[in-house]
Amino acid sequence: MNGVDQTMLFSDKYVSVKYVRSSLRKRNEALSALLELSNFLSAAMEFEPLLRGALSIVLKHFDLDSGRIYLMEPKEQILILAAHTGLDVSGLERVRLEDSFSGKSARTKSFIAQHVSELVSEERAELLALKGLDIVICVPFIVRDRVEGVMNLGSKKVIKLGQEEIDLLMTMGHQIGVASSNARIYQALQEKLREVQEKKETIKFFAYSASHDLKSPAIGLCGLMERFYKQYGDLLDDTGRLYCKTILKTASQIATLAEQINSYIAARELPLSISRVNMEEMFTQLREEFDDPLRERNVALLEPSFFPEIMGDELRLIRAFRNLLDNALKYGGEGLSEIRFAYKESEYHHIFSVTDNGVGIKEEDIKRLFHFFQRLETSSHTEGSGMGLAIAKEAAKKHLGDVWVESAPHEGATFYLSISKRLESLDKKSLKEEGTLL
Repeated sequence: MNGVDQTMLFSDKYVSVKYVRSSLRKRNEALSALLELSNFLSAAMEFEPLLRGALSIVLKHFDLDSGRIYLMEPKEQILILAAHTGLDVSGLERVRLEDSFSGKSARTKSFIAQHVSELVSEERAELLALKGLDIVICVPFIVRDRVEGVMNLGSKKVIKLGQEEIDLLMTMGHQIGVASSNARIYQALQEKLREVQEKKETIKFFAYSASHDLKSPAIGLCGLMERFYKQYGDLLDDTGRLYCKTILKTASQIATLAEQINSYIAARELPLSISRVNMEEMFTQLREEFDDPLRERNVALLEPSFFPEIMGDELRLIRAFRNLLDNALKYGGEGLSEIRFAYKESEYHHIFSVTDNGVGIKEEDIKRLFHFFQRLETSSHTEGSGMGLAIAKEAAKKHLGDVWVESAPHEGATFYLSISKRLESLDKKSLKEEGTLL
């Protein structure tokens, strides 16, 4: 359908009008200005540029000379200048609600236009007249029945203001008010995020520094106490030897805890170092590492006939599986006789599991099992930092996977760790670009 005046009849199947900005401006200049303002406000997020740009669009459409935007400070009940153009704003930076033109607009939630010479405040009238203004207009920003601020517009000449112009200014004011309210929230959120990030970095630095500074003295204390006990243990009574053993044990726990904190920070913060990982070789290495405790406990370690090669961070993965195996040995209970590694795959993940036939885990304990420094009541007599499973979970998250457990009391436990296959495809692409993978 063509033509400017179009009426859709019930018999018409549809109406189709192509959007052309220039045509809209010719048909409806006010609607075009409103659309321009709406598009600008939807794209801008920084607070000051948003207000200045919106003010410029209003001034351009109404051919006005200057503009100021004030935002409400609720606690002090004053208006504070947030943006301006076309005017020296000396003496106009703060406006009280009870004795000013803009304040009256905010108090009454009303559009007001007036000659400068007729302002109630002679001081303000003289100040604006010296700045060359003849007409002042105030448009309140009303958002959810609350005044967000006021737009103060100035003209050096008399202008026409009909109801259509007033309605358009009020609608524009509402749009700017909504956008400024959202921008305030966004700015406050960004500041909070920066604060959180700074605190996070401070905590991370403190944790790393504390664990690093604790580890060396703890290891030194262990070595010194071992030599002392070896040379002078025969000269001590039973109480003295007990004290030595307790110091050795405590120093060893401090060193282990410091190492675990460093491991957790590394698992959480460091970027992935992707390479091809032979999982069969990894589990062979773990078998060798745990050979002595497995023999001492008379625990069989069973493996599947096949383990795949995958793309992943080898250091993170071996640390995660080491913690899962260590967890099964420590908390499986006295009746533990078997730990089984297994592998399966889904469409999007490699899924590894570590199953034990130990005491199992209560349902209420499973929910907090992977949290930082969490240890179960059944582990009160077992050495550990309470961080091993948290480290495994962080490693899984870095590999776009997860860790979970299936268990019941006296029925053993199975811990699953999944690794995304997306890492493989992403890494292959990057390797092809470098020319190192055919």
